Amino acid sequence: MKKIGPILFGLILLLCIWQLVTVIGGHDAALFPPPLDVLTALYEIIKDGSIFEHIQISLFRFFSGYLLAVVVAVILGLFLGRWSKVWSILDPIVQVLRPVSPIAWSPFIVLWFGIGNMPAIVIIFIAAFFPVLLSTVSAVKKVDNVYLRVAANFEMSQFHLLKKIVFPAAFPMIANGLHMALGSAWIFLVAGEMVGAQSGLGFLIVDARNSLSLDLVMAAIIVIGLLGLLLDKAIRYFENWVTKIWGGQGA
Repeated sequence: MKKIGPILFGLILLLCIWQLVTVIGGHDAALFPPPLDVLTALYEIIKDGSIFEHIQISLFRFFSGYLLAVVVAVILGLFLGRWSKVWSILDPIVQVLRPVSPIAWSPFIVLWFGIGNMPAIVIIFIAAFFPVLLSTVSAVKKVDNVYLRVAANFEMSQFHLLKKIVFPAAFPMIANGLHMALGSAWIFLVAGEMVGAQSGLGFLIVDARNSLSLDLVMAAIIVIGLLGLLLDKAIRYFENWVTKIWGGQGA
């Protein structure tokens, strides 16, 4: 209850400010819908069930792209963190590609993958890949040399070294990268669904905008924000769990 109270107070404060802006600003309700109109629109899409279809599709795309990026980036990061010479060659390439927005690749992505689920999944993959890769490489490089010397004394193979020593020792820091990647991927989910998709929360915003239903646009934005909040809380619980199991700097 102590944690729920501030959250409710913050939401109520936001609604009050929102309502105050619509009254003082004198904006047309069609251009800047007040809270009541948006809540009404939200109730309607909940009542007819359409919002749940869009949420289901968006979450499928999100987790497909995010989990695939995590698996690939962690595996690559574990090896590249150990192979310093290879990483010194690849690092400049990663640093050049990392700042490029995934949306910048959208013309190529649509041409290569067509329309449907794949463009959004690929964009989410790109958004999540680099934060996880960089955090994994950095975490591996910071593994205590004592662990590595012990592994060398036991003549462990590189595979078992990564699996039994490096990965558990680095994972608390990797978890922080998973957190950053989740936020980045969720942001680009909506942008990805605005490119070549015919369903999902991003498509819902575009479709409502084209029909000038800005109350529905705002309702979709609220749903996206709430889902993002739930995902953020989930990954924080995961980080804390990792901290208790393997130690490290939990969030």
